[in-house]
Amino acid sequence: MCALRPQGEAAVPPPGAVTTVVPRQFLHRLLKPVWRSRWVSGELKSNGIDVFHGLSAELPFGIHRTGVRSTVTMHDLIFERYPRQYNPIDVNTYRKKAKYACQAADQVIAISLQTKADLIEFYGVPEEKIPVCYQACDPSFQVPPDPQKVREMLVRYNLPSEYFLYVGSVIERKNLARIAEAMFRLKDRLNVPLIVLGDGGAYKKKVEAYLAEKGLTSRVIFLNDVTKFAFRDLPALYQGALALLYPSTFEGFGIPILEALWSHTPVVTASGSCFAETGGNAALYVDPFSIDSIADGMLRVAGEPALRQDMVEKGILHAQHFTPEKCADAVMNVYQNILK
Repeated sequence: MCALRPQGEAAVPPPGAVTTVVPRQFLHRLLKPVWRSRWVSGELKSNGIDVFHGLSAELPFGIHRTGVRSTVTMHDLIFERYPRQYNPIDVNTYRKKAKYACQAADQVIAISLQTKADLIEFYGVPEEKIPVCYQACDPSFQVPPDPQKVREMLVRYNLPSEYFLYVGSVIERKNLARIAEAMFRLKDRLNVPLIVLGDGGAYKKKVEAYLAEKGLTSRVIFLNDVTKFAFRDLPALYQGALALLYPSTFEGFGIPILEALWSHTPVVTASGSCFAETGGNAALYVDPFSIDSIADGMLRVAGEPALRQDMVEKGILHAQHFTPEKCADAVMNVYQNILK
C-alpha cells in the first residue's frame, strides 16, 4: 500500500511525495494482516493522507468512512473465472476484498483492458471509473543482450545451449501439461529441451508423471529442482532461449511476455485473454486448448530463423509501450484526477 501526503505538515515529505504507512503499535505489528485490512483506516487521517493506493486488489475496510480519497489496482479476476482452481475459502476472501475495494475506491486501476472488462462483467464497476495503467517489468530486462553473459549463465547452471523457456507457477492454468503433450507429438521432429522456471504441487506431479510415462523426463529441466536460480541471471536465461512458451489459458497481463520482449526473445503465447495487449504484433499466437496448435507454434518458431528475427524486432518496438516511466505517468494521472 502507499499513500500521497499533502503539503503543509511539519516533518513530512515534500508535496506529492509517496510515503509508506507501517504498523507502529505492538498489536498491529503482531497482526499485520488485520492491521492492513482493517485497522489502518483509523490512522489515515492522522497521517494526513490525501490519496490512499491499495496496490493489489485490496483497500482497508472502513476507508469509505474516513473521507480519504482512494484508488486500488486490480491485477485480475482469475479466481472468479476459474474458482475451481482455488481453495473455496480463498475465493470467498478474495471476492469480499475485491468487491469492497471496487465499491469504496474513487477510481479502480486495471492493468489491462481484459481486467477492465472483467471488472465490468463480474462486479458491475462503471466503465468510466476504471482507468487502464499498463505495467512495466524490472529494468534489468531492458539491458541489451550480452552473449558472453548468456554463455557464462549456461555454464554456471549446466544448461543446454538451445532450449525453450517456461516461466511461471506450475499450475493448471499455465498449461505446462499441454506443452509436454506437444513435445511428445514432436519427439521425432524437434529435439529442443524445455527449461521450466517455476514450481508447483499436485499439477506439477501430474506433469512429471506424464513426462516419465512418455520418456521425456530428460527433455524437461525443472530448474528449481536442480539449483537455486538467482534473479540476476533471469535476463540472460530469457536471452539464451529459442523462445518463451507461454500458452496460458488466462492472465491479467502476462509479465513474462514483456520480460521476453525486452530480452529480444520470441514469444509463443495464447490467443484470447490479455495476450494480444502484452504481445502485440510481436508474438506467435496459438490455441491454448489445442495440442496441435501449440506443437505447430513450437515447430514454426524453432524452424524459421527469419520469423524469429522478425518477432524480436517487433518485440523491441512493442515493449516501448510498457516502460516504468509510462506506468508512473499513468498512475500519477489517476492520483491527479482523484484530487481534482
